[in-house]
Amino acid sequence: MITTRTAALPPFYTQVIGSLPRPQLVCDLINRRSEISTERYAKLMQEMIVFAIRLQEQAGIDVVSDGEWSRVSYINAFLDPVNGCEKLRPYEHQGESKKADVFVRRMEYPGPIFAGEAEFLANNTDRVTKFALPSPFLIATRFWHEDFSSEAYPTRQNLMDHLADLLRLEAQSIVEAGVDIVQLDDPALTYFCDRALQDHGETHDERLKQDWNIEQQIPEALSVINRIVDGLEAEIHLHCCHSVYRRRADVTGDYKPILPYLKEARIDRVNLEFAYQDTGATDDLKLLPENLGVGMGVLDVRGEKLQTVEEIEAIAREGARYLSADRIALNPDCGFSPGLADPPSIDEAFEKLSRLAEAARRMRVSL
Repeated sequence: MITTRTAALPPFYTQVIGSLPRPQLVCDLINRRSEISTERYAKLMQEMIVFAIRLQEQAGIDVVSDGEWSRVSYINAFLDPVNGCEKLRPYEHQGESKKADVFVRRMEYPGPIFAGEAEFLANNTDRVTKFALPSPFLIATRFWHEDFSSEAYPTRQNLMDHLADLLRLEAQSIVEAGVDIVQLDDPALTYFCDRALQDHGETHDERLKQDWNIEQQIPEALSVINRIVDGLEAEIHLHCCHSVYRRRADVTGDYKPILPYLKEARIDRVNLEFAYQDTGATDDLKLLPENLGVGMGVLDVRGEKLQTVEEIEAIAREGARYLSADRIALNPDCGFSPGLADPPSIDEAFEKLSRLAEAARRMRVSL
């Protein structure tokens, strides 16, 4: 639901998706966590997070996050406390042999996981705030496998139903902590945009070699998202990116296959990618359901080259051909650094965000 605070945001308001790159100082603190008392670690991390908030404010961003600096992985930060997975499943990802976490037992909810982080964010800025959670469909797609998981969760749907119950509790606690926008991250929905994956199973990630059925699976994914967010007194965003891994995307393809399904989603805005190659096309927006706003990804987080303000503005202007200004927010394509030490640098992120804010200012003046 649109709240009093989010309704006051200007046209083409700027937002981050979630994560910011972690300076080496923050990475070092996380790596030394076992050497520091719990109280000391929490105090030091909060001091770092205040810097992340101030960086976004100084850049001119309207909707800020905590940078997700306390989370080594935005998915595992939730999965580790509920204790349902073990690193047992071998797979190949972008030419690297790895072992993935996979569900082997039922989750046990320890109580609110992110409420403290959400409250700290809300208490340390006067800007509109956002907090992101992983979606059930994303988690089930990557972490359920019949060879390991079927005793705990006989089907993916069983797992998604349980995840919806727990993530609803998390979302509620985040809103009660004072956060304005709850965002569900679901790059797995974008797998349906990748024609090579859907038609031929071509992928660099073995976890994606599975049966796909867009007509069945997207409604299932949206149904559990609706259970999480229904009735929350916060604005609700859905983020559908093409994933980021070491400055590369996991999948390709525009959003035309999935946008019509979103009319069933109880969300207020969907955040999409348009700046990076082979992601969204601005004419996708003709298919956006009329009740939804869009967060246009006009800032490339993968490339090292800095876009000019004019280049960022040009993408936004293309979107404004299809939607009114009050339906458009401007943001980076994705989080800058979903993993602990992913590139880019914090200085690169600050410069990019500053240019994003200037492009938005120009859009408001001209349109």
